[in-house]
Amino acid sequence: MPELPEVETFVRGLASAVGRTIASADVPDTRLAVTSEDLAGARIAAILRKGKYIKLNFEDGRKLVIHLRMSGRLRLDCDGDERQYVRLVLHLDDGESIYFVDPRRLGTADVCEDGFHVPLGVDPLDPGFTKEALAALLSRSRAPIKPFLLNQRKIGGMGNIYAAEALWRARIDPRRRANELTGVEVGRLHKAIVEVLTEAIARLGTTLGSSVSDYRPTSGEGGSFRLAVYGREGEPCSRCGEPIERVIQAGRSTCFCPKCQR
Repeated sequence: MPELPEVETFVRGLASAVGRTIASADVPDTRLAVTSEDLAGARIAAILRKGKYIKLNFEDGRKLVIHLRMSGRLRLDCDGDERQYVRLVLHLDDGESIYFVDPRRLGTADVCEDGFHVPLGVDPLDPGFTKEALAALLSRSRAPIKPFLLNQRKIGGMGNIYAAEALWRARIDPRRRANELTGVEVGRLHKAIVEVLTEAIARLGTTLGSSVSDYRPTSGEGGSFRLAVYGREGEPCSRCGEPIERVIQAGRSTCFCPKCQR
């Protein structure tokens, strides 16, 4: 966490900052690769998502690129519990502030002078992510389908939670090789990926717990996307009643239904 829907939720929640100027900036965590001088006076022309990255495009052509990693979030307010985990604050000229809160301190922030150069694959919510485009990607890989979906150089933005949910909806075993999926299965998977991500964004993502490290939207109580398999090991599948199983793939947990996803 956060994954594509959560990052998109942050971006949409910061819409009021577009057009504003950063009057000043505080960088209490010197491990971040930015300084107050880098940011003060910059006017925000756009706030965009690229995969799991957040880009604040400045009018002078530079970009502040933030990767939230495991526990990062961008807030327009900051309560007492979160304040000790603030790593960056952008004070805007309208009196509003953007707080980069990151309890685990794994996130990054960089000012890019000449564009965004992280190699990412097709965004699953872009028009270019068609059934045919997915089929072409899968045909060239013998990797198990679940780890394949997490490869950011193939599909930029997919993460562990929503890959598991999409595979459950598509009734595909996460251990199947990518290039072994049939045309019908690829069509189901494509549809499931788009549906899961779209629904999760509409519900402001997924909040898994109540600790200070758990995801919260820019404002509000939490995301309300309902998970079918992720984190539900041992619980009955909501579709067939079979207990959900968990395996480890490429160092990550994968939950799936052994009956539905054959």
